[in-house]
Amino acid sequence: MSEVIAIQNCCAAYGENQVLSGVSLKVKKGEFLVIIGPSGCGKTTLLKLMNGLVTPVRGEVAVKGKALTEWDLTAMRRGIGYAVQGAKLFPHMTVEDNICYVPRLERKMTREEKKTLTEKMLALVDLPQELAQRFPRQLSGGQKQRVGIARAMAAEPDILLMDEPFGAVDEITRRGLQEELLDLQKKTGATIVFITHDIEEAFKLGDRILIMKEGRIWQEGTKEELLEAPRDAFVKQLICK
Repeated sequence: MSEVIAIQNCCAAYGENQVLSGVSLKVKKGEFLVIIGPSGCGKTTLLKLMNGLVTPVRGEVAVKGKALTEWDLTAMRRGIGYAVQGAKLFPHMTVEDNICYVPRLERKMTREEKKTLTEKMLALVDLPQELAQRFPRQLSGGQKQRVGIARAMAAEPDILLMDEPFGAVDEITRRGLQEELLDLQKKTGATIVFITHDIEEAFKLGDRILIMKEGRIWQEGTKEELLEAPRDAFVKQLICK
């Protein structure tokens, strides 16, 4: 598999507070990479490096073989799905308008095209079609999360970045969303980078799991590799919760 994201010796900071220190990472096409670690370890900052929302103070980031400095970042981000905890839907827009938001930035869409795309995406995340004209306030937490994923996938991105997208839903809904996301990846072949605090979720979803600590990549590997050879007591404690 070829690389779709390459991060080389990157450092990132907010003011004088250094958040990432010398991070290097390659994400392969079609891979499901899960990032886990304690709060404040740099997980979200690392994800934001991947779509140019954070600029490294040192190092290089490349997406699809092209350095971020060479991209039109707005155009690049439209080709990358981004889903976060709580869905962050536009409250004044219907489900249909939320789902079609990015595709409509790219081109004019007829009423029929919007309807067809919405039907396709609602079916993909296993939501009833009658939700299309509802507003976010009329949805349950699980439904909002599904719509958030549908919106992230509507422009058919081949990269999907997800920052604790299931953190605000109950356990039963969470398990259902996990299964749907795995099925979604099989259907689309998307490359997914997924942040979580839950080691069980990481083990269930990830082809590869990246453990972070204090702004660094502490250990990475498959579930089996981590369980067989944890680097130290920190990793052992994290994966044996």
